[in-house]
Amino acid sequence: MALTRVPTPGGPGPATWRTYFRPTALPFWAVHVLAVAGVVWLGLSWTGVLVAGISYFIRMFFVTGAYHRYFSHRTFKTSRAFQFFLALGAQTSAQKGVMWWSSHHRWHHKYSDQPPDVHSAKLRGFWYSHVGWFLGPDWSRTDESRVSDLARFPELRLLNRPSLQLLPALASLVILWLIGGAWLALWGGFVATVLLWHGTFTINSLSHMFGSRRYPTSDDSRNNWLLALITMGEGWHNNHHHYQSSCNQGFHWWQIDVTYYILKGFEKVGLIWDVRRAPAHVIEGGAAGGDGDEGDDKATLVKAA
Repeated sequence: MALTRVPTPGGPGPATWRTYFRPTALPFWAVHVLAVAGVVWLGLSWTGVLVAGISYFIRMFFVTGAYHRYFSHRTFKTSRAFQFFLALGAQTSAQKGVMWWSSHHRWHHKYSDQPPDVHSAKLRGFWYSHVGWFLGPDWSRTDESRVSDLARFPELRLLNRPSLQLLPALASLVILWLIGGAWLALWGGFVATVLLWHGTFTINSLSHMFGSRRYPTSDDSRNNWLLALITMGEGWHNNHHHYQSSCNQGFHWWQIDVTYYILKGFEKVGLIWDVRRAPAHVIEGGAAGGDGDEGDDKATLVKAA
């Protein structure tokens, strides 16, 4: 059964269901199988559910605060050491290297809901926008021209090597196993990782399908309070597409944005600085201005080493 033809930077190619079950995608599905089989084998545990939830939200912060708000959009600055810590934390989510993640996210913003978009639910449907693009071959490479600001750091290039992208995730799984055996590895590792993947991917899919549109952006981005709770603030997606470089995606006090609250704490203790926030006129509905192509901004990321 063929899906829509998917344009990529290197040329379009047909995506089929077989593409999503190719050899390189099998580990993704294997984690799902191990998570379900492990719960059946060891039994449902409310303590395990709590452990999975804690692991989920710790790593969701690194997805939202590191992969997204720092590496993709540079909404704040930090030291080189803390930048590396953020990269390691982000990659415990098993969503590839921070350079890979950022290059594709910047591409998404440049062409959001247009034919070249990485994961447009409007053009490709739910399945492709949610997980198909992540598993297929069209977007497996990193376009370093879009992340030249990140590529100047050897440690980030090292973590972005295909052979090492999963190392932080595997290391965290081994640590869980050594601390609590198969039980902790199951709940804190496999179950939490499956939930984390799909929690993250809802922003690519559901946040362009369901919710309200406060700002008339050129795409189908939407604000969704439930997804904001699930993703620690990312569900205020229409806000984000209206003004991409704002560290806070919840523009009003009632728009809960836990990632931003944590980052504000980091700012207070000096771990991060120059935190960018949406100006009042933008929040009130004014044009966001020249903030559409994050990849072309070469602003300094970190203090000189």
